[in-house]
Amino acid sequence: MSRLIVWRHGNTDWNASHRVQGQTDVPLNAVGRQQAVDAAELLIKMRPAAIVASDLHRAADTAAALGALTGLPISYDKRLRERYFGNWQGLTMTEVAELYPDQHFRWTHGQEVGGEVETLADLGKRVSEALHAAAEMSPPGGTVVVATHGAAARQGIGHLLGWPLEQLRTLRALQNCHWVELTHDRE
Repeated sequence: MSRLIVWRHGNTDWNASHRVQGQTDVPLNAVGRQQAVDAAELLIKMRPAAIVASDLHRAADTAAALGALTGLPISYDKRLRERYFGNWQGLTMTEVAELYPDQHFRWTHGQEVGGEVETLADLGKRVSEALHAAAEMSPPGGTVVVATHGAAARQGIGHLLGWPLEQLRTLRALQNCHWVELTHDRE
């Protein structure tokens, strides 16, 4: 049985202040760096054969904590980046509601946002392709750890599993430095 661990990055100052990060390259804060170390100490017990990360620093540095313990190199894949939020990036949701009321309304009602915001379908396809490629890096029965982002993880996993968007909307995003374990049994 092969295993894919999809791991969300540690905390950042923008997470703490509830700012939309999207593809802005925000670094981990002290809490996030400690979360990465703590999680890596648990993940090493799963004996990863490979580590793949988004190239954004918050995910790459989270993966580096595990790489330091395992000695494994980290592969980077831009397809694992967070959803692109266009003009929302750097804003709080209160500011988004004030500056982009129509888009915010669609967001809060489970609709595609429009504007420059990447669609959920495009996000899911992009990330699921990266997850599939990462899984292929593992020998049969091995474990691959992928460090990515909250919305990217949810949409990528859902697309990989063939879940409809309506079902994905019922799932909460992963908290900082939490992960999902997917297994594949060829039988």
